[in-house]
Amino acid sequence: MENYLKKTFWITFIVLIILFLLHFFPTIHIGSYTVKRVDLLSDIRKSDTISEKVVLPPLKKKIKDSSRSGMTDIKDFSDCSQRGMAKFYQALDEIKSKHRTVRIAVLGDSFIEADILTADLREMLQNKYGGCGVGFVSINSMTGAYRPTIHQKSNGFIGHSALKKGFDKSKEGLSGCYFIPSNGAFVELRGQNDYAAHLDTCDISYLYFINKTNDAKISVNVNGRGEQEYTVGPSPELQKLCTNGKIGSIRWSVKKASSSSFYGIGMDGKQGIVVDNFSLRGNSGFNLRNISESMLRGFDKQRHYDLIILEYGLNVLTSHVENYDWYERGFVKSIEHLKKCFPNTGFLMLGVSDRDYRAEDGDFKTMPEVKILLRYQENIAAETNIAFWNMFEAMGGNESMSRMVRAKPALANYDYTHINFRGGKHLAKLLYDSLIFGKQEYDRRRVNENK
Repeated sequence: MENYLKKTFWITFIVLIILFLLHFFPTIHIGSYTVKRVDLLSDIRKSDTISEKVVLPPLKKKIKDSSRSGMTDIKDFSDCSQRGMAKFYQALDEIKSKHRTVRIAVLGDSFIEADILTADLREMLQNKYGGCGVGFVSINSMTGAYRPTIHQKSNGFIGHSALKKGFDKSKEGLSGCYFIPSNGAFVELRGQNDYAAHLDTCDISYLYFINKTNDAKISVNVNGRGEQEYTVGPSPELQKLCTNGKIGSIRWSVKKASSSSFYGIGMDGKQGIVVDNFSLRGNSGFNLRNISESMLRGFDKQRHYDLIILEYGLNVLTSHVENYDWYERGFVKSIEHLKKCFPNTGFLMLGVSDRDYRAEDGDFKTMPEVKILLRYQENIAAETNIAFWNMFEAMGGNESMSRMVRAKPALANYDYTHINFRGGKHLAKLLYDSLIFGKQEYDRRRVNENK
């Protein structure tokens, strides 16, 4: 007689294994329906995040929303010192009247690395207000190989990052890095027009460095037409060299330098908008308060910014953490340090973007901690009297990152945390629209005040 008990056991065992493994399969979406993920342990599994019914800290200051329907307004918490958007809006009016450039620095983390978001924001602003060139480019970068807005090649420089060991804080630049050259080191940049407009040529190129002792010899070669050599004397302050012309490619070389730190190259227009991307992977923004006052004042003198945009938060956001008082205290110090060293600059803080996790039902949901951190960030902006833009709200709120991942073509990566270049273009348009609307409202208020 055949033994069916043994067969029944093995069939049951195999089915259980299959059901267990199905738990690790991604959620299946069929049209507007979502197939619930299999989870045999759902009744005993401990939740991997805090309750979605979180208690948000109270707002320190409320501002009336004046934005158009469907637009996320920029909340300007500035006082009489005008450290929000006013200085930037005033500068935009001077582009034509004073034939000047308006510079924007975007300081952030891996969310904007390789010129994601900033590339498209730059193009949109240059389309409207004029300008050309990619702006500031670090001597070297781990993302340089896949940054589509500039072709870069360098050799002979040793890079140092604020997030790695052996870093000398006294040499830290605005990018969170510095680069030590050997004799013969060079960096070469070549414009391109494959990804965005206005980047194939620029009008001026700058090289930023500190040369503390002894003379340094530096040469520049524009468009391969031959070298021009400079002798630079010692100084404890940030210095720059510049060259003019219709620059399609440029090569800066260090012929001789014994005590120099190099930071980057500017590729700018003579008039219009310049947008600099300062992204540093893993950065929370706390390192900004460690940059020396003399260094930051040097950047303000040599490369003044009319607006500094702060994009941080993803490296602060932590599961099960509801209290970010420590972050508020630390980042307030960073902002106040920047305000002190850039006394004629406006500041705009971007709220953290959506970040999703796989919930117990198998679908991806917004981390509840996102909304808590956003409230802290808005309070930081209010406390430091700068402007605030809620990027989480602008991109669609809850589960917006998940929707961007599922878009065809995808706008975000499968880590449900980072956007791609298509997503960057989408968010850049949202920010651009808010900036332009803010300028229109600023002009309207100014007209009413003069009546």
